[in-house]
Parts: sequence; structure tokens; C-alpha cells
Amino acid sequence: MGFSNERFVGMYRSLLLLRKLEEKAVEMTMTGQLWGWLHSYLGQEAVAVGVCAHLRNDDFVASTHRGRGHFLAKGLDPKRMLAEVLSRQDGVCGGKGGEIHIADWERGIIGSTGIVGGILSTATGVAFACQYQGTDQVVTCFFGDGASNQGSFHESLNLASVWQLPVLFVCENNGYGEFTRQQDSMRVTDIAIRAQAYDIPGVVVDGDNVLTVSAATEEAVARARSGAGPTLLECKTHRWLGHYTGDPQGYRSKEEMEECRRTDPIPRFQNHLMEKGLLTEEAAQQIEEDVDREVAAAVEFALDSPMPLPETALTDVYSKAP
Repeated sequence: MGFSNERFVGMYRSLLLLRKLEEKAVEMTMTGQLWGWLHSYLGQEAVAVGVCAHLRNDDFVASTHRGRGHFLAKGLDPKRMLAEVLSRQDGVCGGKGGEIHIADWERGIIGSTGIVGGILSTATGVAFACQYQGTDQVVTCFFGDGASNQGSFHESLNLASVWQLPVLFVCENNGYGEFTRQQDSMRVTDIAIRAQAYDIPGVVVDGDNVLTVSAATEEAVARARSGAGPTLLECKTHRWLGHYTGDPQGYRSKEEMEECRRTDPIPRFQNHLMEKGLLTEEAAQQIEEDVDREVAAAVEFALDSPMPLPETALTDVYSKAP
């Protein structure tokens, strides 16, 4: 990777921002400030940061119900994102998308959905549009291990392969499809092996190591941008909390939940940067303080934002005709 020292430190800051803003969102849910469901991204931050580090501003990302980390890593304003999660007027979608349906076309954020596997076909369609228009833009589609059992997964990979579309399929394999273990829903250990059926690269990486994710993404994005077609990247990671905030997780042992945190991507990357002389204790402390202030500002902005007005319910339903 030809990143500058500043770029590596920026990736570390991004990891911290994802972690701390997500921790605050979980806290707000548990204290009743944030209504409804929240699907925590805690523990999976290295995937979002490692992948989005190689995307341009005009590239696209598509995501799932657990997609806030992807959108922050792509450059979405934390204030407007948290306001959207709280269904406030100043949210990126005017408070109408909430936690699950976030989109920002100006940032290349196609959107997210609660339909398992539903976003795969959407991302494939956008990749076709990029190819048809003759741009060198790349589409990255994030999804979970459970989605790889859906028909949309196989149809999308097949079509993307046949047409050599510029799309990177990123499977965040945290070992659970909602409450079901991977080994209880499929025979294969590595989901990436399914890429062989479509004659495209299938790559497995440690999803808790931002450097391995980044290195694999760099190659896959270059392949897509050059017109060589899609890649299936499987990032094996860990979901620290349940499927949703408040999930009692009776299907997991205490030992397993403790083991999840032993591969925490943030101290792993921090130690690497310090060993390479790219980060000092003082600089790390300063970055953490800066991120804390940014998160506090996002919370204040979101809570101060009013609820959407009833008369806006039918606005923004249709896009303008091209």
C-alpha cells in the first residue's frame, strides 16, 4: 500500500470515530433517547475502514441494517448521520430513513436496507450503470454471512461475473445470521469459496486487521476499476453485541462473547503504528480527545434537531426525472 504516514494515522482516527459514535448510539438506545431497533457495528470497524480507504469520493457503497460504520468511513457527516438515526429533521434523509434506510448520493452512499441480501442486486445495478456510462467508478457492496444464502447473492455474483461489472462484494462474516450460527446454515467454512462457481476471485482475510482488509481491497478495487470484473472478499470478524441492542444473546456463551473482544482491531492497529514509529502515546491521546469532541458535537446536534414536520411526509418520495 502506497499510503502516507498521515493516511495511516487517519485510518486509526476513523476506527476510533466509528467505535465511539457507535458506543454512544448504543448508550442512547439503552437510555431511551434513541427509539426502536439499533443493530450495533461494534467490533467490525476494521472492515469499513480498510475497504473505504481505497474508495474515491465518486465511488459507491451499498450496505445493510448494520451499515453506519461503512457510511462514516465513506465520509458521511457524523452529525447528520446521528440525527438521521434519531429520526430528526436535520438527518441526512430528513429523518425519514432512520437507522436502517440511510442514503446520501452526494457521498456515493447508495443506501442500506433491512432486507437480508436485498442490497446486492441494487449494487449490481449501479455497477452496470457505471460500466454503461463508461466511468471508472467502483461499487462496493457490504453484506453479512446470512445474505450469502439468499438467491440475490448468487444471481448478483453470476451477472456481475458474466458482464465483468466493477463491483466489490464484501461479506462481513461475523459468524451469525441474526441468531443462527454459520455452521448451522451452510456446509462451507469459507463463504469466499462460492466465488469459484462464478469464476471470480474469492479472498478470505482477517476482518479484525485493518491492514489485511486494506491490502485485499486495494487489489480488488484495482481489478474492478480496470474492467477485469468483480471480487468476493470475505472478512472474518466479530459482532461484539447481539443482533440488535438489547438482544439477550442466549445462543452465545459468556466465554465466546469475551473471546470476541480479544481481537479488537483498534489496539491491534495502534500497536502496529507505534511499533513503526508512526504514532506516539501523546498523539494517540490527542486523537482520542479530538474524536470525543466530535462525537459530543454530533450528539448535541442530533438532540437539538427537531422532529420532521407532518407536512413533509410526502416530499422526497420520487426523484426528479433525468
